[in-house]
Amino acid sequence: MNSALYPHFSFDIRDQDLNSRARLGCISTPHGTIETPNFIFCATKGAMKALRMDMVKESDAQIILSNTYHLMLNPGADLVKKMGGLHTFMNWNGPLFTDSGGFQIFSLGHGSIASEIKGNRMQKSSRSLLKINEHGATFKSYLDGQKHLLTPEKSIEVQIKLGADLIVVLDECTPFHVDKAYTERSMAMSHRWALRSLEEFKKRSKETQALYGIIQGGVYEDLRKISTEFVNEHPFFGHAIGGSLGASKHQMSDVIGMTAPLLVRDRPIHLLGIGGISDIFEGVSLGIDTFDCVHPTRLARHGGALVQPHLLPESKNTSSREHLNLRNSNYKEDPNPIDPSCPCYTCQNLSRAYLHYLLKAKEIVVLELLTLHNITFMVRLMKAIREGIKQNNLPALRKEWCS
Repeated sequence: MNSALYPHFSFDIRDQDLNSRARLGCISTPHGTIETPNFIFCATKGAMKALRMDMVKESDAQIILSNTYHLMLNPGADLVKKMGGLHTFMNWNGPLFTDSGGFQIFSLGHGSIASEIKGNRMQKSSRSLLKINEHGATFKSYLDGQKHLLTPEKSIEVQIKLGADLIVVLDECTPFHVDKAYTERSMAMSHRWALRSLEEFKKRSKETQALYGIIQGGVYEDLRKISTEFVNEHPFFGHAIGGSLGASKHQMSDVIGMTAPLLVRDRPIHLLGIGGISDIFEGVSLGIDTFDCVHPTRLARHGGALVQPHLLPESKNTSSREHLNLRNSNYKEDPNPIDPSCPCYTCQNLSRAYLHYLLKAKEIVVLELLTLHNITFMVRLMKAIREGIKQNNLPALRKEWCS
């Protein structure tokens, strides 16, 4: 890590699990610290869907993420900067992460990483993505059809105007179904984009932001090795594992396992776009420090409440499900809270029956109630994982939290 480039940031490793690569750490930023391992909640468009920021903070969430692609289109980086930056604009006084827009390039053209792992890839490219070349990505706005060009320099310019603490280089996030030759060409281009991002960052940085490099290479071990060597050699504050992680959870574990051990130890490692409970345990055991995903908040908007396995219906205990679907009729007369051990307002005051009723009645307050529970669940999960690393009992903890 280059302390001269990031004078107001640090990453300290405080403990190491004896039986895996899991580690305890702390990322210090101008807006506070992040205990690691940790989960970054997505406030994609500069707002946490269904929750006020004070509610997010009161849940003990330490860091949130907003999206460069969406915010550059609306309301625009210049307006956010004029309003005092994204922290002030949305009233969040904690650490803030912005992604570069690269994931949107991927999803516009090929579908999401989550869809890949679920085996549900898009068969045809979206018409929104017009062209990707050395210069950048040309696409049409989903808001008004206007054409935009996102270059590495533009991505950094927007992120600096937004003012997030942790920002990332622009990359092309390749899908699983492209061949190795395309993956290699794309990786090499992403490396060149990363260098351009880094140079733009050095020109514009006010020492209040820190830049992450991204590791590409798809499912190919030799390409991942090349990409890890690339990010290790350049002065990024942290590293993010991106690109295709394969077509299954097993392959995702293999990709992370071949990548994370090659990264220098004194920089935080982020895993982009992954948020399942079992996936988090696997990632932590392989050395991942932070994760981000829309899963907890999106699940809440569809009536899903995250729970530990012992709270799942009997028939679900051996399945891969991690939540209760409160839309189901079997909760119509259920007087129990989602989880009696959960400290959130929802669990301490309301029954599953009432939440089921709100969902069926389409009362919008239920979105707040379930989102608050799911965020609280994830905060509790990450606290338990950190304690598990201290106590060297991650395998037992994994059985307790994963179905």
